Amino acid sequence: MSGRTRPAPPMPVWERRPLSTRSRRLLLEGDVEGRYAGRDDADAGYRITMALALACSQPGREWTPADFHQALIYAPTRGGWWARKLRERKGTLYAENKLTAMLDKAREFAARNGTITGRNDALVQITEVRHAVEHLAWPARGGGAVDQKNLAARLTLCERVGGLDHTTALRPHAERMGCAKSTVEASDKRLVEIGWLELLEAGTGKNHGSRWRLKIPEPVEELLTRAAPGHSLPPTTPELATVPDPHTYTDTAALASVMAHDAFHHYGHGTSGARILTCLDVTEGLSPAQLQQATALHRTTVSRRLNKLAADGLVRESEGLYYLVHELAGPARLQPDERLLDQAAEQQGTTGLGERRRQRHARDRANYQRWISERATRSRPVRPRPVLVPEGVVDPDTGELLDEGWRGWDTSDPFRPTWLAPGAVPVPNRPFDPVEAACA
Repeated sequence: MSGRTRPAPPMPVWERRPLSTRSRRLLLEGDVEGRYAGRDDADAGYRITMALALACSQPGREWTPADFHQALIYAPTRGGWWARKLRERKGTLYAENKLTAMLDKAREFAARNGTITGRNDALVQITEVRHAVEHLAWPARGGGAVDQKNLAARLTLCERVGGLDHTTALRPHAERMGCAKSTVEASDKRLVEIGWLELLEAGTGKNHGSRWRLKIPEPVEELLTRAAPGHSLPPTTPELATVPDPHTYTDTAALASVMAHDAFHHYGHGTSGARILTCLDVTEGLSPAQLQQATALHRTTVSRRLNKLAADGLVRESEGLYYLVHELAGPARLQPDERLLDQAAEQQGTTGLGERRRQRHARDRANYQRWISERATRSRPVRPRPVLVPEGVVDPDTGELLDEGWRGWDTSDPFRPTWLAPGAVPVPNRPFDPVEAACA
């Protein structure tokens, strides 16, 4: 027996080139949380592989194509099942070239969209978007108030998923906003045109929502930069103006927590009441003029909404200043109290309207899914082809042409006769008429 020692097994590539904890778990254990579910197995596998390619393309963690091939194709990792299946179907060379192209695409995306090394970096980007939304004036006329609600709901969803890319369907998003489906559609269209939203993938099928990305429009970034201390604020239009007082702004996190309640239904306190409530504080009072600046509402609207909120016990007035009641105070500036909000909804006569909207959306969703199932199983009726060559033109036994009006035509296919003899001329007294032949 020789004195040679057995060489140590090679270190796995994910040990030599560390990944984040979440990406490592995705590579070794697969999509256990269902974050990358697709329309079918192929779509889900492509999404998992693309997510791993992006994780291996972050600055400081760049993998070579050989490392990527080794981890997904030549190692029994659960996250590489799609790559190995691709190799079985189309060969090793095709699978390696496909993974190399995906890795190059991920590197271009990482270089173009900045570096995200963890959830904290993603939350910083979300906070920047939230700061931009909160420090802009959103006039109610023209749909600005609804757009602010839309962005507030999306920011909460982005914090939950950990990034500016998020997936949502139209009806659940309308329920989170507390408004109609058509209102959400119009708001999404406006935000896409302005530049706050980007549609990455339209939702199709039964249970797949649309993928969106939140971003700050370039005019807004320039405006906020010039509005910073030390810069002179240029004259702006009412549609694009910053809130003058930093203490009077609409807290979008608080707005997202109360805007879907029945108390702030369109027939109750409405969106204007929710926006005013989220501007108030339990210790620092605000005057109606300050609330008008913060919400870009008309002064009569602010006065009318404040009176209704005070009558329902949601705000209190002292010496011309308005405060948030203690029952709604919390560490996040506003802590919804369900009992108090339910009483306000009962006084406004809007109790149960949110549940009615959810039931209506459930019926619409069930009808849509049933329609998709019926369309998939429904067969199209077979229409009979018109016979253009009538009976009696050709002898069925000998194939002899009996009607001289068809001289020069190939009548072997009675459904589609073709003209073969360029020099042949049909009989003048009886030209060929396809309509007449079809009706014969």
